[in-house]
Amino acid sequence: MTEQYYSRTYVEETRLGFAFLRSHTWQHHVLRVAINDLRSLFSEHLPENPVILDAGCGQGKSFQYLHKVFNPVQILGVDADPASLKLSGEEAERRRLNVELIGGDCAALRLADASVDVVFCHQTFHHLVEQEQALAEFYRVLKPGGYLLFAESTEAYIDTWVIRWFFRHPMHVQKSAAQYLDMLREEGFQFAAQNVSYPYLWWSRARDFGLLERLKLVKPKPFGEREETLINVVARKPPQAPLEGDIS
Repeated sequence: MTEQYYSRTYVEETRLGFAFLRSHTWQHHVLRVAINDLRSLFSEHLPENPVILDAGCGQGKSFQYLHKVFNPVQILGVDADPASLKLSGEEAERRRLNVELIGGDCAALRLADASVDVVFCHQTFHHLVEQEQALAEFYRVLKPGGYLLFAESTEAYIDTWVIRWFFRHPMHVQKSAAQYLDMLREEGFQFAAQNVSYPYLWWSRARDFGLLERLKLVKPKPFGEREETLINVVARKPPQAPLEGDIS
């Protein structure tokens, strides 16, 4: 069932962007790769039978990969676009997955405190205008010890002619990889270096899509000498501190 509530505090995709989110390239080279990479960044065992919130679920193409990797007992899909939610419902039904869809804004989630085990936020954050509020909502709805799986394109990628020409984003809120990490820390999320990766994938190098490197005309810049185009983080909400006198 999809609840009817929509907010306009995000920037909609263009028609081209909407079509791209149905493509094989998006599903195989972007979603699948990101989820597998996030899986590799866990320091602890994966949560068992989690409830997963797919924040900005779009057309539901992530559902199959989340189910395969995390075996959730339920997926909650939140999106502010009615057309996307309709397609998400069809995707869930086609794959026979337990998905509840909620129309709404990531900055005002209509979910109870500490009600989900994992928040999956993939390529959603750079569409949101109220980023601080959305991150606070992710923190609120996560159970103590729950995980935020954060996968984002950075300003270095979003602010290129190819992306600005074909897609639409709120440019005044775009951030670097370091700024995203600072934002997560300031909200209270915990993570270490082993919980962060900086994929430098061909499609994220919008100036030439890595063509010059593949032709061996230029050498790839190593980490620390380039502007990072992508950042993946497995960040944890701190486990609940034991009560005073609790020796368990």
